[in-house]
Amino acid sequence: MHTVTYLQALNEALHEEMARDEKVFIMGEDVGWNMLGATGGLKEEFGTERVRNTPIAEAGFVGAGAGAAMVGMRPVVDMLIAPFLYVAFDQIASIIAKSTYLYGGQSKMPITLRAPMIYGAGNAAQHSDRPYSTFMSIPGLKIIAPASPFDAKGMLKAAIRDDDPVISFEDFGLAGLREDIPDEDYIVELGKAAVRREGTDLTIVAVAGAVPHAVRAAEQLDGDGVSAEVIDLRSIVPLDRETILASVAKTGRLVVADPAHEMGSVASEVSAVVAQEGFWDLQAPIVRVTTPHTHIPFSAQLERPLYPSAERIVTAAQRVMA
Repeated sequence: MHTVTYLQALNEALHEEMARDEKVFIMGEDVGWNMLGATGGLKEEFGTERVRNTPIAEAGFVGAGAGAAMVGMRPVVDMLIAPFLYVAFDQIASIIAKSTYLYGGQSKMPITLRAPMIYGAGNAAQHSDRPYSTFMSIPGLKIIAPASPFDAKGMLKAAIRDDDPVISFEDFGLAGLREDIPDEDYIVELGKAAVRREGTDLTIVAVAGAVPHAVRAAEQLDGDGVSAEVIDLRSIVPLDRETILASVAKTGRLVVADPAHEMGSVASEVSAVVAQEGFWDLQAPIVRVTTPHTHIPFSAQLERPLYPSAERIVTAAQRVMA
C-alpha cells in the first residue's frame, strides 16, 4: 500500500495504462506541460508521439480521438475542464456515442474523455459547470465520477481498458484528498456504487464532490440518533439501481446530494428510479440537495452556498426524518 492524493492517483493510472498498452496515448490542451497536475512525467516517459499537446480546438481534437479509436488506438482525450466538452458536443453525441450502434458493432470506440470539474473556485459561469447530467442523457456513453483516490485510479484504468466510450468527470475539489491504495495493479468495475457508511434510518446517495459532505453529514446525524447510510454513486451510467433500491428498502427514506444543477440532474434520475421502483418502501418524500438552476457567479461569497454541503444535507435529512 502507498498513500496518494486524488491527483496523484489519476497520474498513476495514466502512467500504468500507457506502460501496459502501447495503443494508449493522451492528447489535449497542455497535457505535455502538466497544466492541472495529472499528466506530470508522461511526456518525459513516453515522448511527444504519445503525449500530444493540441490547439485550442476541442471539436477538432475530440474528433481526431474518435477516429483514432475507430482504427484500434485507445486515446485518452484531456478536456482540461469539463465545460469544454460543450465545444465538442457534436463529435461526442453524433459520432462517439453512436458509431458502435450505427456500424452494427463492426467498429469499437475505446475512447476516454477526461473532464476535470473545477467549481467553487471563482471561475465564473463558463468554467464552473458540472455537466455529467447533460451527457448521461445520450445513449452509448458511460459516465463516471470517482470521489476518492482509490476510485479515481481504478475507474480511470477501467475506462481506458473499456471498449465503449467513457467520460470521466473528475472533481478537482477533491484534488488533495489522500488515501492508501494498493501497490499492485487493480481496476474498479464500472457500474457499481459503493456503500461508504452503513445505516438503518436514512439513505443518502451522493455524487462526486458531494460524497465527503454526505459522510460528514451522516456523522453529525449519528450524534443526533439518526443512522444514515451513505452511497457513493461513482458510476452514473451504468447506474447501480440495485444498490440504491436495496438501501432504500432497508431505510425507507432518501436524500440525494448532487453538485449539478437540479433540473434534469442525476439527483432527479435517482429520485425517479426510487419513486418508480421502490415507492412502497418509502416512508417519507425524497429530498434532493443540489445546485439551483442558475448560472454560477464569479463572486465566491455568492458561489459557495449554491453547492451541496454537510449542513444542507443534514437539514434535508432532518426534514425527511420529521
